Amino acid sequence: MSHEITGNLGGMDLISIDDVEAAAGSIAGVAVRTPLLPCRWDGELLLKPESLQPVGSFKIRGATHAVASVPAERRSRGVVTHSSGNHGQALAYAARAAGAPCMVVIPDVAPAVKIEQVRALGATVVLVPPARRLAEAERLAAEGGLTLIPPFDHRDVIAGQGTIGLEIIADLPDVDVVLVPVGGGGLASGVATAVKALRPEAAVIGVEPEYAADARDSLAAGELVTWPVEQTYRTIADGVRTNLSELTFAHLRERLDAIVTVSEEEIRAAMSRLVRESRLVVEPSGAVATAAHLFRRDKLPPGRTVAVISGGNVDPALLVSVV
Repeated sequence: MSHEITGNLGGMDLISIDDVEAAAGSIAGVAVRTPLLPCRWDGELLLKPESLQPVGSFKIRGATHAVASVPAERRSRGVVTHSSGNHGQALAYAARAAGAPCMVVIPDVAPAVKIEQVRALGATVVLVPPARRLAEAERLAAEGGLTLIPPFDHRDVIAGQGTIGLEIIADLPDVDVVLVPVGGGGLASGVATAVKALRPEAAVIGVEPEYAADARDSLAAGELVTWPVEQTYRTIADGVRTNLSELTFAHLRERLDAIVTVSEEEIRAAMSRLVRESRLVVEPSGAVATAAHLFRRDKLPPGRTVAVISGGNVDPALLVSVV
């Protein structure tokens, strides 16, 4: 498997380490530089808790860099996205920090608490049927001169997420394994870009639920494989139910070492352990990397390992039931 840090795959430009380093400058002062936390039950495991970000997830990194990359005149007209979860909150936060108007298209079946969280950050919420979310965001962008910033299928978003990889290497230069959740693939694409550029010998492993393993299937097939929502929505890990895009698939095919999957019971067990023993509030998607280290050690390379905890925006009732 090739690990070039720049390149063009199938006519698609991949981001470079230079893009990630530029993103690090633009997110400074908005996103938090999260620490690596020692793990009390395993001396070789460290946790990267993106749940500690101001909006509770890593999404603030990509959203902040994407907003900062929009020319000032266009940014003043505003930005728009479609999201029922962490990206919507992140873009609303990033836009507010940049003084830019923000609109978020949210499916009308989304929990009321998520809708109110986006509104509380100053964004205008537009509710539509789930199947209309992308089309409505595109319509608003076209009619209002807004800049569309999608959740993961965007070079600047990927570069922003890659800053996690920069921080991991800065804090643990001899890291052997980095475990990262895979949903739409933006996080894994960015992290793999940074880690492989700075420490090529480290293994970057993607982790998916067994019930939403489209990235595993795509990499095995050598082409994009899409899972229908009736399959992916079986997993408790709602943040990683999304399929890859052509852009993120191109990055992962070039830079990811492997994919492992974890079961629903293992995700719940990892959440419980992280809450009880690491004192972290973790959403199911944020626990999948730790679940891989707990239950899939036979499929992972040995050595010092970092598990990326992607977020902590969990429904309180679910958290109670898991703990």
